[in-house]
Amino acid sequence: MPEETKNKKKFPLWMYPKSRKLVSDWYRRDNCQSQSEFIEKAIKYYCGYISAEEGVRYLPAAITTAMTGMVDGMENRMARLIFKLAVEMSMMMNVLASTADVDEATLRRLRGKCVGDVKKSVGAVTFEDVAKFQKGE
Repeated sequence: MPEETKNKKKFPLWMYPKSRKLVSDWYRRDNCQSQSEFIEKAIKYYCGYISAEEGVRYLPAAITTAMTGMVDGMENRMARLIFKLAVEMSMMMNVLASTADVDEATLRRLRGKCVGDVKKSVGAVTFEDVAKFQKGE
């Protein structure tokens, strides 16, 4: 028998009927063997929650580690995808620049317009929109 169960003490507990119903409805869903176990777990969780100012102790270290790993993995994946996209864009710009005769002033104005377009559309610039602009529509 675990040490904690040897020293358990029985005492009267006053509870509103709504709270009592919550306990009876939820204790099995939390895989608790009894309603007392559910209440004890709830008390420990709540005490950890209110002491969160001292640290994030009520969140198990495993969750924090897993979340950090997920974020790091996502960051690495995004960096690789952005690098690949930059390579493709560089190739496209080089091919286009080798065939286009555009002066620096036009490029400067176009850059300003493109920055504005991207800001306005939150990055969702479509080829159709650019084609219409280039055709003067």
